Amino acid sequence: MTTFIVVESITPQVAVALSADQGPQGAPGATGPTGPAGATGPAITGPTGPTGSTGGTGATGATGSTGSTGPTGPTGSTGSTGSTGPTGSTGPTGATGPTGSQGSTGAQGPTGPTGPTGATGVTGATGATGSTGATGPTGPTGATGSTGPTGDIGPTGPTGVTGSTGATGATGATGPTGADSTVPGPTGPTGPTGATGATGSTGPTGSTGATGATGPTGDIGPTGPTGATGATGSTGATGPTGADATALPAILMLGGM
Repeated sequence: MTTFIVVESITPQVAVALSADQGPQGAPGATGPTGPAGATGPAITGPTGPTGSTGGTGATGATGSTGSTGPTGPTGSTGSTGSTGPTGSTGPTGATGPTGSQGSTGAQGPTGPTGPTGATGVTGATGATGSTGATGPTGPTGATGSTGPTGDIGPTGPTGVTGSTGATGATGATGPTGADSTVPGPTGPTGPTGATGATGSTGPTGSTGATGATGPTGDIGPTGPTGATGATGSTGATGPTGADATALPAILMLGGM
């Protein structure tokens, strides 16, 4: 009798046949290659569970620090002035106050007109002339006025004729040339420089151009300030007074009164 045993695993199914007269166990066969991965099944989202109960209210946090004061808003415009209320009725006249103190004496009245002038007495002899007082120091000199603007410069006179150029002097003789050589010899000395020709005579000097017209005279500067007035000399001594000739007319006036 033959017994069939089916072994199921992730590998393909393998049927093993066992007989009663089973021989020695053969070596395990090599593991077959892994089969292709099966297609991913559809994602099925389960129903949402019931909402949990609301947790208790947490403790109130500490009060934050007070913010800085905002800038002061602009001052509102001044309201219009209300209308003036009606004038109240005049109160009763108060009792008469006590008489004031005596006023101060009034100012003195104007002086009366001057009486007529008495007759002029005989002029007394002229007193000696007092000595002349010392002359006061001279005041500082006033500042000099500003200089007027300079007049325009007259036109330039014509340029004089240029004198003729002097004759050129004769050229000096050339020095001897050195002999030819296969090896370059030293350069021969330079011949002496010829004498300089005589300088030509100077042409006559051109006539001087006419002098330009004189520009207008500048305005006179303002007069400097007047120096301070010197101190007045001392007054000379007064001469002796002449004899009084008014005594007799005064007596006559008293008699007429």
